[in-house]
Parts: sequence; C-alpha cells; structure tokens
Amino acid sequence: MESTVYFCDLRTEFTRNMLNKLGELVAVAGLPDVVGQRDLVAIKLHFGEAGNTGFIRPVYLRKLVEATRAVGGNPFLTDANTLYVGSRTEAVRHLTTAVQNGFAYSVVNAPIIIADGLKGTSEVAVAVGQRHFETAYIAAEIANADALLVVSHFKGHEISGFGGALKNIGMGCASRRGKLAQHSGIAPKVKAKRCIGCGTCVDQCPTRAISLKEKKACVDPEPCCGCGGCILACPAEAIQVRWNPSVAEFQEKVVEYGLGVMQAKKDKVLFVNFITDVTPACDCVPYSDAPIVADIGIVASTDPVAIDQAAVDLVNAQTGLSQSFLKTNLSPGQDKFRGVYPDVDWEIQLNYAQKLGLGTRNYTLKKI
Repeated sequence: MESTVYFCDLRTEFTRNMLNKLGELVAVAGLPDVVGQRDLVAIKLHFGEAGNTGFIRPVYLRKLVEATRAVGGNPFLTDANTLYVGSRTEAVRHLTTAVQNGFAYSVVNAPIIIADGLKGTSEVAVAVGQRHFETAYIAAEIANADALLVVSHFKGHEISGFGGALKNIGMGCASRRGKLAQHSGIAPKVKAKRCIGCGTCVDQCPTRAISLKEKKACVDPEPCCGCGGCILACPAEAIQVRWNPSVAEFQEKVVEYGLGVMQAKKDKVLFVNFITDVTPACDCVPYSDAPIVADIGIVASTDPVAIDQAAVDLVNAQTGLSQSFLKTNLSPGQDKFRGVYPDVDWEIQLNYAQKLGLGTRNYTLKKI
C-alpha cells in the first residue's frame, strides 16, 4: 500500500503566487476532510529560537490560517515549551519570541496558545503501550484540539539526522516531562583537548549536569537529560554526541510519542513540510547556518512517514551546496543528511514509525 504525497515547487507567475499554490496544495492534500465545522484546529509549528532565521515565514502561516477557516475550522498557532534553557523555555518568553519572529496576530490572523502552559506542565497522559513507554505525556492543548495541522520546516538534526513531521509531533507535541523522558540516556562526551573552559555549557545546562573541573567541562550522566543543548552551545565544538544504541532509542522514543499524538486524532491530522532553507541543524539553535541544498518546495500528506520519506528523497536528489556545512555526499542521489551527520542512521525513525502503523515509506509523489 502506498500513500500519496502532494508536492508543489517554488515556481510562480503573475497570476499564481506562492501563497495561492500553498492554498491549492493543502486543499488537494485533504484539509477539507481533516477539518470539520467549528473544529478547534491546532496549527503546530516551530516559532524559531531567538536569533534563528530558518523557520517558516509567518505569511505562509497566515495562508494556512485562512485555508483552515475557509473549511469551517477555528485555528490557533501552537508549540510546546522547550526542555533546554533558551528563549522558549516557558510561555512568557516563548510568546515574546514568537511575536518578535513575526508571528503577531496582525500578521498571522490567529491567536497563539502555548500548548503545555506557563511552565510546560500542562499535559494529558495518553496510553501507548510500546517498547519504551507505556504512557506518553502530550501537551494539553494539542491533545484537546479537535484537529491538527502539522507544519514543519524540514532540516537537519544532530541526533535524528533530520527533523520533519515525525519529530514535530513526537518531540514537539510533548510536555516538559515528555521531552525529558525522550532525551534521557543520551549523555554527551567532552573532548578535553578542545575544551577552552569558558563555562558556556555550564550556564546552558537545564539539569546542572555539567561542571568545570581543572578548567575543563565535565558531564555527569546521572542528572543529564540528554537534550543536546550543550553540544549546540559549545563555541569550541568540544562537546559531542556519544554515538551508541541510545541514539537509536531516542528516535524510537520520538516515534512512540508521535503515536500518542496521532492515535487520538484518527483522520484528523494533515502534515505540511516546507523543504526550504534546509539548514544543518534544528531551529532550536539561536542561529541559522547556510542551507545544504537549494530550496525545493512544499509537500503535504496525511501520512507522516511518507511525507518525511518524500522530503528526504527530494533533498538527496539535489546537488549539495559546497559553501555550506555539507562537505561530502554533494552529488545528486547521495545522502545529504549522512554527509552532515555520518554516524546518524535517520532511517530508524521511519522504519519504526512504519512498524507501529503510523504510515508507510512507500509513496506516490503527485505534483500540483
């Protein structure tokens, strides 16, 4: 059985701009079937960390808000607070960051609701009964919404290889407790020769698992939550992921949380991936490095596995940009995400999601 993934490129003309094409895309992909009359529709996105510029442009969200209202829904933009210390770690700063990044009501024409409350503790327990989790803790207002429109910026990720629809629902829709449970067991390692003893990682660590000993960073694995924030924060690149089976477990945990989100919303979820500004790292970092490939387009589907597989294939079919973080696998057909993160097997999340019945890696791509 194949799923259908709909695709539109970025070519436009005087009578058909990109906003028009986006509206056509979500319509043909099934938005009128997903959203019912008077449904409260959570449009799940990533507002971008302060300093990041790779997130999806707010004007595109306005178009999705308009399209949702046009089929009878009552939309709101939403995300859950972060586990790491940053500009979105609690709702006040999270909302401030969203507005500063352009997601003001006057721009997007919809309210913003932080889904897990003021401090990330507003949650709904969902039974999943899987290998890693019996229960998933989902951000309350995402769980309580009648329908879900998952809008993802497709890009690289230092632990999962790439971040797309699956990660947006699995990690992105979890409460603080849920995020901690997914990250646990991934303590990074420190390359002492590179460490400059600046203490940036100490200040950043949300669980105080890092200290300086003899002017070198030291990670205590017991309290470490595995969020990876120190890896991104280190100016000397001295802190790195410890590549072991726990990384595979991380991807599986994300998928199990995705199952927790999906199983309560059968036939009420539509996914949209923007394959633009394909940066090496997540939008959680406070900067955006140069894209590893040229902008490609937008895909939409009701299948989170198929849409991520299609997005990976579209990226890998491109010629890599040499003036980027990508230094290998530049030719069309070569794996761009393994070129950036050679030790990360990104297929784990897709295979596990397929096994759990979230979707299929087999798809037909239909261009509008």
